[in-house]
Amino acid sequence: MRDFMDLLVWQKAHRLTLDVYRATKSFPAEERFGLTAQLR
Repeated sequence: MRDFMDLLVWQKAHRLTLDVYRATKSFPAEERFGLTAQLR
């Protein structure tokens, strides 16, 4: 059986997750539990 990390769909989802976290890291602190949480 192949490792799940070899799956293209997992690789794309992982890249998307990292991009979202990178983009929301610079959001204001007051948005941490609002917009940031919803995006993440």
